[in-house]
Amino acid sequence: MTEHRDIELAGGIRLHVAEQGSGPLVVLLHGFPEFWYSWRHQLAGLSAAGYRVVAPDQRGYGSSDRPEGVDAYTLPQLVGDVVGVIRALGERQAFVVGHDWGALVAWAVATVRPDLVRGVVGVSVPPLPPRGPVPPLRAARERFGGRFYWNYFETPGVAEAEFGKDLDATFRRMLFGASGSRPADGGPALPLVPPGGGFLDLAPEPPEALPAWLTEADVAAYVAAFTESGFTGGLNWYRNLDRNWELTAAWDGAVVTSPALFVIGERDKAFAGVEVMDVAVATLAPGHLGTVVIPDAGHWVQQEAPAQLTEVLLRFFAEV
Repeated sequence: MTEHRDIELAGGIRLHVAEQGSGPLVVLLHGFPEFWYSWRHQLAGLSAAGYRVVAPDQRGYGSSDRPEGVDAYTLPQLVGDVVGVIRALGERQAFVVGHDWGALVAWAVATVRPDLVRGVVGVSVPPLPPRGPVPPLRAARERFGGRFYWNYFETPGVAEAEFGKDLDATFRRMLFGASGSRPADGGPALPLVPPGGGFLDLAPEPPEALPAWLTEADVAAYVAAFTESGFTGGLNWYRNLDRNWELTAAWDGAVVTSPALFVIGERDKAFAGVEVMDVAVATLAPGHLGTVVIPDAGHWVQQEAPAQLTEVLLRFFAEV
């Protein structure tokens, strides 16, 4: 049974965590716009296989603290939160698994604190490439005329207003639109917000009947969580992309030496083919043990194909 509690970290940050099982520690890091609940299936499956599984609401999300100020959500701070969670749980090492933004945090933890990481798994998002000559928000603005979704998220209050107008409709559209259940022509190839439009315009209209992997109770859980937290904390992660570019200069060229695995849904729009992904990830993570493609899944792999992902993770943990 999943238990819930709060953990106090150095600096006064309080993170809410969901925890289940006993054994070697596995830390599951969610992405945007999610919270611990996106790992509900893995909490059950991994703990049943003999692991202590912990899924925090990361800073800015769910029932965790939401500090004021955009600069409270930098990548070094997010990495510090994970390090703090591992220590607060009384553990010396953990398997660190992240999805979406959580994958970037997981890769970063493995880069700067390999002593704490038994193995790292990135789901949907590979490790950060080397720093370019121009900060990422500026680069996207110059390349796409400000229409790239990162830039749409930049202005405080804009995306918050769009997403918060009707939370139920927002999550139906987001979860369906980035999933493998969407139509073959569902949305543009690049996430460029249309002039005068919003981010949700990038997703196709969801059907009245939810796909099999998503229930009305699941949608209600997301609505309840974001009624509590709002979207500002999660959007602030994006607003720090240029600041992260500056703060992580010392990491440039560093590689992930921990045993690593990359997992992606076959219908995720970021999927560029196994060979391409293998080469890209292995360059940044020499300990890469291969790319696993989950058939028919889109971006929300751990929710769309929970049994398959749990099996993949258990094989990786056993191999490591």
